Amino acid sequence: MTDDSTDDEDERLARTPGRGEAPKARSITPSAPDEFGLVQVWWGDGKGKTTAAMGMGFRAAGHGYRVHMLQFMKGGASSVEDVRGEYNAIARMPGFSYENSGHYGWHGFLDESDEDEHVAKARGGLTRARELVAAADDADLQSPLPLDGPADDGVHMLVLDEILYAANRGLVDPEAVVDLADTKPDDLELVLTGGHEHPDYVCERADLVTNVRKETHPIEAGRRARKGTEY
Repeated sequence: MTDDSTDDEDERLARTPGRGEAPKARSITPSAPDEFGLVQVWWGDGKGKTTAAMGMGFRAAGHGYRVHMLQFMKGGASSVEDVRGEYNAIARMPGFSYENSGHYGWHGFLDESDEDEHVAKARGGLTRARELVAAADDADLQSPLPLDGPADDGVHMLVLDEILYAANRGLVDPEAVVDLADTKPDDLELVLTGGHEHPDYVCERADLVTNVRKETHPIEAGRRARKGTEY
């Protein structure tokens, strides 16, 4: 009877994440993912698209995978300061890096920013995205990558934040976004975020599509972006 009870407990634990033990933090060492390679799309009028993408980035980096985020058009209203909390956090996370190719301000928001500059920076971001995808194609993504290595040597996860917004606004060609999804290496996890309009052009290429919907937002009550939640 004791043996049967032990067998039953072993079988139960085998079906339990972590065999029933509470997760513990471990040191981060370079590793390679076994199941990366999907295309993710995060769009919608709700708050949380970038937050979700960065959350996955931190999770992946915590396993020792190499992650890079390229932000298009990340700026915001005049209430947003020039230092964003996520940049400080990423800078201190092994294996996670970022760069910003966008204009500090939003296209079409009448913030007195130069529209031509928005276009130039968005297209520059697209060029950079192509370079990063090509670099990943040249790398061995089935092997660990140096956590402090440049993104130009390849990454396991590439987050192109607000690229869908840039495409929906006509700052970059939507077909160029599709091309990124079509030409990426098989083992690269590609995460595309942004935009309030459904990105039909790329959704059929995506393995995961999430519509982040707004029900209530404090901006409707006159609240501006808050430090620690929006930036």
